[in-house]
Amino acid sequence: MAYTTIDDPTIYFNTLLWSGDDTASRNLTGVGFQPDWIWGKARSRIGNHWAIDSVRGTTGSLYRVLNPDAADVEQTTNNDGTTAYGIVTTIGSDGFTIADGNQGDLNVNNSGDTYVAWNWKAGTSFSNDASSTGVGTIDSTGSISTLAGFSIISYTGNGTVGATIAHGLGVIPNVVLVKGRSIGDSWTMLHSGIASDFETDMVKLDEAVVKIDSNVFWNDTKPTSSVFTVDGSGGETKVNDSGKTYIAYCFRNVQGYSKFSSYTGNGNADGPFIHLGFRPAWVIVKNVSQSGSKHWGIHDNKRDTGNPSLLQIDADDSYAEFSSTNRAIDFLSNGFKIRSADSDHNTSGETFVYWAFAESPFVNSNGVPNNAR
Repeated sequence: MAYTTIDDPTIYFNTLLWSGDDTASRNLTGVGFQPDWIWGKARSRIGNHWAIDSVRGTTGSLYRVLNPDAADVEQTTNNDGTTAYGIVTTIGSDGFTIADGNQGDLNVNNSGDTYVAWNWKAGTSFSNDASSTGVGTIDSTGSISTLAGFSIISYTGNGTVGATIAHGLGVIPNVVLVKGRSIGDSWTMLHSGIASDFETDMVKLDEAVVKIDSNVFWNDTKPTSSVFTVDGSGGETKVNDSGKTYIAYCFRNVQGYSKFSSYTGNGNADGPFIHLGFRPAWVIVKNVSQSGSKHWGIHDNKRDTGNPSLLQIDADDSYAEFSSTNRAIDFLSNGFKIRSADSDHNTSGETFVYWAFAESPFVNSNGVPNNAR
């Protein structure tokens, strides 16, 4: 059997960089595929992260926006309610078109500023009528790539304890990230790297907080190969409030392409090596043992092209990109290595969860190994 089923990870995940030029409508290309989830951020200035996807789609001419660093409801207008929120008008075969708006130009195309967008491909339409298929108890629709282990699932909560939603991956997901669209509440994450009984824990993407051990999110029920379970008790709104709309981003480990797991810090500048089975293109790390200022730190191979990777964007905050030797990591041919003793990446004995996506597999389907940077 081949080491990996994805020889070229850049057809499922890629990072795009650009500099703003104040153009009112600007087509950005170079992604390499038609993205289904786009997560962007101004690098050189303070400004919210923004995320759109092909499943939530558009209102009028603009894609609906959620902010990964905030608990806001889905946005279709600016805060003043009068001018279209200027983010994305069109998703194309090789990128997307950005629009200039009252505040949106600062988010995506202000002259003199630099920007980044991380792009994922799913691509196959998905629809599950739970009463007809017998899979799950809440209807769901979305977009899926079983090969890349990624699905975007839209559903409406029913407030029922133990309700289930089909995710379409065909195997148990390693990450389920849920955000309320019509309700202002946190980005709620189930992550298999937190513990062996990960269905009891939750961690928030938009806050630098410790993991939460509670049964009111996933009903203390591990996902199956077909569904994930949500609670509905005690006024729970994060994942299953009756009548509220939600979006879920679901991922599974794919050898040579993606990995979602954890490591234990050693508190040493010669930090742990994390084996991935690929050279990473994108890594996000979070200390889930400490709260406070323990951020979700994002590294990628386009903003930092050599080792160590120092340029940071924190997923849970709106401030600008910064360079930090305290969070240095090396991108290697088969994983990444921590190069600092900072508490965001490497406190001794504490648990750090991560997501990682590949630039290239360690060994491709023809048995040819890749090289380190």
